[in-house]
Amino acid sequence: MRNWTTKPLAVAILVGAGLTGHLRPATAADMALRASPTAVGSCSELVFTCENGRQYPLCPIAVSVAGEVVTASLRTGHAGGVHVRLVPMGVGYRYAGPGIWVDGFRGNALLNFGKHSQVACTIENY
Repeated sequence: MRNWTTKPLAVAILVGAGLTGHLRPATAADMALRASPTAVGSCSELVFTCENGRQYPLCPIAVSVAGEVVTASLRTGHAGGVHVRLVPMGVGYRYAGPGIWVDGFRGNALLNFGKHSQVACTIENY
């Protein structure tokens, strides 16, 4: 039997943290994660620290002129990373790859491993 209360609870926590922690209105900068152009190939600038006790570095592959991460490798284990790309959203950002996606707003994110596994994360130093 599936636990249907986990997903709405995680979304409520993410939205609540986003609303209470940052009271400024959403801007274009909130539509994607930002990184410096020198961050391409580096995995230290954007690291998701999640409630499951793990850290998942996001290693930018391509960064736009505005500094938005367009494609990246999300390091999920010892066998390298999963290639993810930015998917345009109305508010917040989504990076999606095969069997995995990250939905977020500013420094808060939900990391989804398929349809039924989700963990809340924050981005350190964001």
